[in-house]
Parts: sequence; structure tokens; C-alpha cells
Amino acid sequence: MSDTDGKKTLGLGGKGGHVKQSFSHGRTKSVVVEKKRKRVVVPKPGAAPTPGAQGTAPKGSDPARRPAGISDAEVDRRLRALAAAKAREADEAEAREREEREREAERQRRRDEAEAREREDREREEALRAKAEEDARQAAEAEARKASKAAAAAEPVPASPPEPAAPLSERAKTIAPADARKTLKQRPEDDRQARAKPRDDAGGRRAGKLTLKDALSGDGGRQRSMAAMKRKQERARQKAMGMNQTREKIVREVQLPETIVVQELANRMAERVADVVKSLMKMGVMATMNQTIDADTAELVIDEFGHKVVRVSDADVEQVITQTPDDDSDLQSRPPIITIMGHVDHGKTSLLDAIRSTNVVSGEAGGITQHIGAYQVTTESGAVLSFLDTPGHAAFTSMRARGATVTDIVVLVVAADDSVMPQTIEAINHAKAAKVPMIVAINKCDKPAADPNKVRTELLQHEVVVEAMSGDVQDVEVSAITRMGLDQLLEAIALQAEILELRANPERAAMGAVIEAQLDVGRGPVATVLVQNGTLRQGDIFVVGEQWGKVRALINDKGERIKDAGPSVPVEVLGLNGTPEAGDVLNVVDTEAQAREIAEYRAQAAKDKRAAAGAATTLEQLMAKAKADKDVAELPVLVKADVQGSAEAIVQALEKIGNDEVRVRVLHYGVGAITDTDVGLAEASGAPIIGFNVRANSTARASAQQKGVEVRYYSIIYDLVDDIKAAASGLLSAEVRENFIGYAQIREVFKVSNVGKVAGCLVTEGVARRSAGVRLLRDNVVIHEGTLKTLKRFKDEVKEVQSGQECGMAFENYDDIRQGDVIEIFEREEIERNLA
Repeated sequence: MSDTDGKKTLGLGGKGGHVKQSFSHGRTKSVVVEKKRKRVVVPKPGAAPTPGAQGTAPKGSDPARRPAGISDAEVDRRLRALAAAKAREADEAEAREREEREREAERQRRRDEAEAREREDREREEALRAKAEEDARQAAEAEARKASKAAAAAEPVPASPPEPAAPLSERAKTIAPADARKTLKQRPEDDRQARAKPRDDAGGRRAGKLTLKDALSGDGGRQRSMAAMKRKQERARQKAMGMNQTREKIVREVQLPETIVVQELANRMAERVADVVKSLMKMGVMATMNQTIDADTAELVIDEFGHKVVRVSDADVEQVITQTPDDDSDLQSRPPIITIMGHVDHGKTSLLDAIRSTNVVSGEAGGITQHIGAYQVTTESGAVLSFLDTPGHAAFTSMRARGATVTDIVVLVVAADDSVMPQTIEAINHAKAAKVPMIVAINKCDKPAADPNKVRTELLQHEVVVEAMSGDVQDVEVSAITRMGLDQLLEAIALQAEILELRANPERAAMGAVIEAQLDVGRGPVATVLVQNGTLRQGDIFVVGEQWGKVRALINDKGERIKDAGPSVPVEVLGLNGTPEAGDVLNVVDTEAQAREIAEYRAQAAKDKRAAAGAATTLEQLMAKAKADKDVAELPVLVKADVQGSAEAIVQALEKIGNDEVRVRVLHYGVGAITDTDVGLAEASGAPIIGFNVRANSTARASAQQKGVEVRYYSIIYDLVDDIKAAASGLLSAEVRENFIGYAQIREVFKVSNVGKVAGCLVTEGVARRSAGVRLLRDNVVIHEGTLKTLKRFKDEVKEVQSGQECGMAFENYDDIRQGDVIEIFEREEIERNLA
């Protein structure tokens, strides 16, 4: 049976070819391949082509005449695809040609650059070779001149006519030795051979990548980097061009703080760190590049390297906010800042409300001002005035002091029916300390009991002489209720401002004072700032006290957002990273890094100051303080308030409560809502939490109820101080008072079994009680004090014995009684004490 089994051999129709395939181990194979032609659709004969359609059959033609039974839509689709393919091929061919032209242009540019570099190198080498040949020729000529002079000196020259001098080149050939001429001839050829010879030495350019052969033969060791080779070539080029002069050392001014890291010191001197460490080792200081050295050691290192030392301190970071004086041409007039001061309930806020035509008093708890407010008023004449309203309560001393320091004019409000009071005197002292002019506003002149002359007279006792008393202080009689005298008051303020000639430069960086600061739940830390100089704009970076920030928003006294605030404009500033202290100064700086650096320096300085104050206490002082505080009871409290000024006022008021036996200790005070952290601190110290115009959040409330921490809320500072004073009074030990109720004389002493000595007595005065205390007097000297063990009349135990009756008394644990002794009978009464 054959392999074919009678079947026809499988083959390829049409024209084909043979392809020889090669495999491993020398095997080959011949394969027959067929070239498949592309099918072309040819219309049947007799079909009339439609003009302009490029072979498309007309619509509605006979289906029998369509090519190969294909529909018109299929023919159209195939022709469109063919046209698109041809267009794409044309675009690709054009793109390839364009890329080829660009590559050819790039190759041509690189060839030109290489040729230019080679041309420059040849010109440089030719110049060097010409220079060397010229030097050799000059040396040969000099040698020839010396030899001719020596020959002329040795032999006399006959008087023959001088021969014409040979050319310089001929003389050089005659005198120069043959080997020198050979060297001069062969030097260009040697240079060409040297250039053509590849440099395989270790000092030449790297040959290329490391091969396996080089690695096995050991020739592929560590080689110099390309940067080192370039530096070497540059030095050789400079040496050949005569530019190898030694560089002059640059002397730098090195800023040296109190301590500095070794690496930073090397960077500031532009020296190698290894050289600086080596210099320190020579001085006996073993320091690494990351260690800190003191300024004195660093100064010795700087002097050794030949640089100049510029000593700086950490406080120099604040030099960026130093105020430079302004030119008179830049100064413009600014609105005056008026602070309203006076005693509590004398009508300061009501007077300001009458000027502003608002009602702030109704919004204050208890009808008294407990915050410092800043407002801006435009009068009917168009003048702009900035007002600061300060509290009059005794606890807000620091607020009044702040208001007096940032103001231009102080309006002292005195009630005509109450006259001068303690806070009035304090306001006068603040104004005198700040050296600001004062205007006296005598308020409540509409009341029947008003006596303005009494106010003027009492002001004389405090060196305030008003104009009505031939003085220089303006005084105006006003009434906030009837608006009497308000125009005269505004005129007096305008006159005083005109005399002061208040001016500022609005174009410089802003500087202002923080009047009040608070922590708002939705807005974060908010500071009320009174701009004193310059213009504060949205987006400015500033530093205020130990805090810094970027102005996110500015809100004026009417609650409107503004873009900028000029001099004498009070605004609320949003964008701080923390709550500043009231009274801090705000300064605008250039960069965020400067603001952060200044704030960190101030925070560190404050921390060091507190640490130094604690460290300055000696052990003896601590022991003495502990001994003194052993008998002092403390009432610890935590205070949280709505604004910084109120928190300070409450802390100052609480610290004044107490005496030598009891005192109030404020563990912590802050601004903002009462948090879980405050509750934890209060639980650990057993202290109540005082919330002034703030509330505890839900987590803190639940935690306080669970831990049993007392949280008290207040909105009026009177009630807060009174409650704390009452609580502190409860820590006072009660006062014990003795009341003498009777006397008895011992007539006879009896001995009774199981009882001891019993005194037969006669009550001579008052009454003798069983529960009272007794003293035994002998010759008017107290020899015993105690209590009675028994009090009997006849054989019955009684509670008391009246005067003139006889009784028997026995002392508790005391038997030394004699006839004629006197018994003093008294009762102790405990009286609760209160803090004044």
C-alpha cells in the first residue's frame, strides 16, 4: 500500500515559488509558496459607466448587470474605503519625507558643528605650534648672536669691506646644530602622529564601556569620571593659553549666630566640610559635620580660614519689621482714634450708641459692657471718627489700659448725678500715662439730680482743670437719652484732632494693635485689629505676637467684607494660626517663612523666660514657699471665655480673691468652647469649670456628667466673682467664739468608788451645763481645761444647774481638784467667715 492510497497529491494552484528554510544542526527544508493575487472587481461588459462616479453603478440599475452581484451601497462603501486608504498613504508618505528632511537637516547641523570644533582645534594647535617654532627660532637667534660676539672678541677683524649680512634664516641654519634642525622639521610630523595615535593611558579619555575581556584581564579598574576628565582638559587648555594664574582667595563675611552646625559653617565660608572638621580637630574639638559648636569656637575657625566674622543674634529675625520713618511727602491725614472711658454705668456705651444711632447696650448681658468694641462713625459734616468703647467695671483694668495706649483722644464720661468714681480716677491715670489729650463729657444732664458743677469741682482734685474752671481740658454737657450736646461733643473732638495733625502713610506695610481676640467655632481665631499705619490688604502675610497668618478676610464694624483697611480703621482679621494676646502688635512681612521664623522665635523666647523664672528659684525658697502654703487652702478653677480680654479680666479678678488662709488658683484659662481636654484636666485637679459666654460641646457635656465635673456658665462678671468668692469662703475655717455661761466654787471634795474625786460645788453665777466646757482656776490661774464627766444634783444626773444651787461635778480624766478652786463654765460657738 502506497503512501498516497490512490489519493491526489495536495498542491497549490497557480504560480508558486520555492523558499528554503534553515534550522539548527544544519537542517534545511524547501517549502513551496504561492503568491496570492488581490481580487479586483471588474464590471461586466456592456455596463455603461456613470460619468464622475469612478465606477459606481447608477442607482436603480439592473441587479443582473451589477458586478458579481454586489449591491450599490457595498460598491460605494468599498470605493470610499479605497479612496481613504490612498489619501492616508499619501499623508504617511508626505510625513515620512518631512521627517527624513528634518533628520537630514539635524545630521547636517551636527556635521557642521563637529567640523567647526575640529577647525577650532586645528587652529588652536597650529597657533600653539607656531608659537613653539617662534620660541625655538628666537632662542636659536639669541644663541647665534652670543657666538658671533664671542668670536669677534677673540680675533681681530681685518679692515675689509663689510659683506652683506646673510638672512636671519641662513644664519640660524649655519649656527644651529643638525639635530636641532632635524627636531624642528620632525616636530609637525610627530604632532600629527601623536594626534592619530589613540590614547590608551590611564590619564586619557575613557575608552568606553567595560567589556568582559577587560574585566577578566584586570584592565577594567576604576577610571576617572567624565567631569574629572573635563576639568583636566580645561586646566590643560588654560595652561597652554597662559591662563594658569593662581586664583585670589575670596574673603567672605560670615554671619555667625550663637550656635551653628559645622556643615552650615562650611557652607557659609564656601569651604570643604572635611577641611573645617580637620581644623576643629587641630583645636582639640572632635565634632562631626552634623554637630553644633558655639560661636567662639566657630569664630576661631573662621579666622583661620581668613574670613570676616559678623556676629548676629536670634533677635535679628525681627529686624524685618523695624519701622523706618516716613517722608513728609508720603504722609496723609487720617481719622482720629477716640477711646470712651469712665466708671461703670455712667452711660459710655449709650453715648456711643447715640452718636452711631445704634443700640449696643441691649446686646450686652446685664446692660454693662464686658468687651472692648471698635467702631467707625461718619458725622454729618463728613468727618470720619474711629471709636473704642471700653468696659467700666473694675475687673477690666487691662482693657482700659490697652484702649488708652492706642488712642489719640480720650473722652472721659462722668455721670452728672454720680460724679467722680474709682474707675473714673483710674481712667484719668491711664490717659495721663499714655500722654493723650482728654475731653470730659458730663453725661445724664437730663436727670433732675444732675449737678455738672460738682463734677467739675471734683475733677480738680485729680489735676483735671476744665475750660469752665479756666483750664485747658474741654468739657461738654451731654445726654445720651435726649441727644443733648452731641454736636458740641463732635465739634470738640474735631477741634482736638485738628490740633493734633494726625497723619499716616497708607502706602507702607501695615502695622496695628490687637484690641480683642477670640476663637470662633466657624471662623477659627479672629482678632479685632486697629490699623495704626499703612494699609492691611487681603492676602497679606503678618505676624502678631507669638502667632502668624495670612489675611483670609477683613470684616469692618458693620459686618461687611472689605478688601483693605487703611490707617485708623478697625477690622476683624481672619486667617491666624492661633489666638493672639490682646494688646499684641500686628506687623506685615514679605514672606511666610519670615512670619513663621519670627513667631517661633517669640514663642521660644517666652518659653525660655518662663523656664528661667522657674529655674531661678532656689531649694530654700521652694521649701519656704511649701511651708507657707501648707496652711493655705486653694480653690482650683478652669476659666474659658469668649474673648481674650474677658479671660484676662476674669483671671485678674479671681487672683484678687482670698487672704492668708485661702486663695483662688486658676489652673488654666483660654478662649473658645469647653472641650473634653478641659474636662479631663478639671477631673484630675478636682476643679470646677467656669464658662463665660461660652458653652461645652456635646462630647464635653457627656464627659463632665460621667466624671462628675461641675461646669458653671456665666454671662455677667458680677455673678461670676460673687459665686467664686462664696465658694472660696467655704474653705475658710470657722471662727470659734467662747461664751461664758457660769461660775461655780468647790466647797468640798469627796472620793467616790468607781468614779474618783467628786467636787461638791455651789453655782455662784450663771448656769452650769453638762455639755459645756469647763476650766479649773486655782488662784486665778487656769490649771486644767476639759469637759465634765458627771453633773449631779443630790443623787440624780441633771443637764444643768441654776445659779445659787449646789451640785456635784466630776472632771473627765482629771482628779487634781481642791477645796476653794473655781470652775469656769463656757460654751464654744462657730461662726462662718466670709471673704471681704
